[in-house]
Amino acid sequence: MAEEYRTVQHDKPFQYEEGGYQVTRGCAWTGPGCHLGCGVIMYQDADGKLAKCEGDPEDPWTNGRLCMRCLDVPEVTHHKERLQYPMKRAREDRGLDKWERISWDEAYDLITDEFMAMKEKYGAESVIFAQGTGRDIAAYITRLSWSFGSPNYTGLLSGQACYLPRIAGMAATTGAPWIPDAAQQFPERYDHPDYEVPEVMFVWGNYPLKSNIEGFYGHWVIDLMKRGMKLVTVDPKVTWLASKSELHLRVRPGTDAALALGMMKVIIEEDLYDHEFVDNWCYGFDELAERAKEFDVKRVSEITWVPEEKIIAAARMLGNAKNSTLQWGVAVDMTREAMPAGQAILALWEITGNMERPGGMIVAPEILSVAGGWGREILGPEQEAKRIGIKDYPLYNFGFAVSQPDETVKTIETGVPYEIHGAWLQTTNPIACMGADPQRLYKALNKLDFIVVVDLFKTPTIAALADVVLPACTFPERNGIAFVSGAQRGSTINKVTDVGECRSDMQINLELGKRWNPEAWPWDNVDEMFTDMLKPTDMSFEELQEVAPAYQPIEYYRYKTGKLRKDGQPGFNTPTGRIELWSNFYNQAGLDPLPYFEEPEPGPGSTPDLMGEYPLVMTSGARTWGMFHSEHRQIERMRHYRPWPLMEIHPETAAKYGIKDGDWVWMEGPMGRAKRKAKLTPVMDRRIVSCDHGWWFPEGDPEKFYDVFDLNINNTLPWIPGKSGFGSNYKSSICKIYKVEEGE
Repeated sequence: MAEEYRTVQHDKPFQYEEGGYQVTRGCAWTGPGCHLGCGVIMYQDADGKLAKCEGDPEDPWTNGRLCMRCLDVPEVTHHKERLQYPMKRAREDRGLDKWERISWDEAYDLITDEFMAMKEKYGAESVIFAQGTGRDIAAYITRLSWSFGSPNYTGLLSGQACYLPRIAGMAATTGAPWIPDAAQQFPERYDHPDYEVPEVMFVWGNYPLKSNIEGFYGHWVIDLMKRGMKLVTVDPKVTWLASKSELHLRVRPGTDAALALGMMKVIIEEDLYDHEFVDNWCYGFDELAERAKEFDVKRVSEITWVPEEKIIAAARMLGNAKNSTLQWGVAVDMTREAMPAGQAILALWEITGNMERPGGMIVAPEILSVAGGWGREILGPEQEAKRIGIKDYPLYNFGFAVSQPDETVKTIETGVPYEIHGAWLQTTNPIACMGADPQRLYKALNKLDFIVVVDLFKTPTIAALADVVLPACTFPERNGIAFVSGAQRGSTINKVTDVGECRSDMQINLELGKRWNPEAWPWDNVDEMFTDMLKPTDMSFEELQEVAPAYQPIEYYRYKTGKLRKDGQPGFNTPTGRIELWSNFYNQAGLDPLPYFEEPEPGPGSTPDLMGEYPLVMTSGARTWGMFHSEHRQIERMRHYRPWPLMEIHPETAAKYGIKDGDWVWMEGPMGRAKRKAKLTPVMDRRIVSCDHGWWFPEGDPEKFYDVFDLNINNTLPWIPGKSGFGSNYKSSICKIYKVEEGE
């Protein structure tokens, strides 16, 4: 094992016996649950079943803390409705509940025959490979796509509007992704001698107690507050964290860029920025200052609904803090102009010098470089040039290896620039969760000749579209490497049980990859593949199992020592070597090089003529404890906590429309409507309603696709990405509400 990696000293090996159980220490990542990678202790009983799952008290990130998504994983793993065997149905039976059980070899033969026939007749680009939420599938599905020869790995989420806009934006302006420094890079955590608690943390467009990305845990916010950190929350809703904050900025959904630019104007005009850092390490400050002048506090208050005095107070808190950090969420990505919004927000921490300093924003040390894609060199330039969307959205050609989702759907519909005939859908349920205008997406995908879906349970996407279904493993049924967003530390997912004939996503991809392109998949089994992936660490998979989690050393102020640039020179990995407040990258792509604000459409500031008919602002997608996107609807205890799709609404607003708590209501926008149960709560702004996303009823009729087209909030949302091709208005629209009539 490489000496430079630091590990946790465990009292026991990763597997041991206790009280009649076989006990295994591991990491919870990919299916089911979120993508945080919590440390878990799993107990296997004498019958070989997973009996219980508890938090690992020796894990420095979680200290034994665990939410219901992991506590209930035994119920998920051994659920009676789990997919346990490969299945197929005839193309003419698509949409009907007519399935035939087949063997794995039959499934692999059928898939290979169909995909290879399409490749030969139409080209490998005629098959798309799509995944859903993050977690650990990206390395394997990208390699499968690229080794098949298809450049069209995608997400089927308009504008890739979840996390990737921020990642792409940070890469474009700073050369690296940035995360809040909560001492997560140290096994000792807050006791590390170099660490300093942030004076102020801004939680912006995110509720980390319930769900998050980047391996950031909500309880870290509490830990830091106990150590003296102050909190500012930017959220339309009054949350528990907002109630504990020094300031709560109740921003109108979709107006975050205006808020950030208004704060920026205050910081610059009151001379609260870090002159030394700006002069030495930033590019384009004068141009940024000119742009910020357009956003006086009075105008910003009118746009965002945040009182002027709070905007000024937040700017001063950030500008006067000795160190500050930012924990932001997908609410920023889920606006059409997500790129300039993210650029504006992060610039607040850049001009105040809170980059690569203790308790500020840090570039996480990368454990493995394959987390976001693996094997791109296999594809070759000829096929790479066929990737959908790179001509219309050149930013997708500047290092980001996904096909643009909106253009992908359009290509399926029109056959331009070429026809799409097949789809591989893995860890995704797009017509219930990701796809805007889900009926349009359904009609587009239904045109395809052959569709394979890999999942844990039957979903609306399987019921409506799949020709072959492959049953995937939950995390207790398989081994794996936990990349945790590709950075920070390395952990292993460790197998403890078997269910039916389920196979892991990685095993499925390896076994099919060996059939399609054996040179690209030279390993005999997944553990060999994992060891090969771990070569940069000098650890085998078995060694990492014993010692995980492993931490790569980190130091602060690496821009001063050349450790953030590939050429080893001081500075940042950008064309100028500085943080680019004025982005050369955006400028080359034909985009505005400076951050800007554009009103969400439709909305009060862009379509005032529609507000008479649709008087309420609608936001969607707030996370809940028991659910994760469209998962867990059939898990009894988690469903009991959130049995129905809800619309949260202020009691006074509800009374205005004659709606009582628990009433079924239609939430209708200019494009369509979705059914919800009203939850009256004073935490909502009187002008805003908030709706759950990802809903379907597993107890419903599979031939009606489990009621997804009645329940999906995305019925109200169009496929319209931002100018860059990144971002889309998933969290900001307008609506009217009215009761569901009897019989509806």
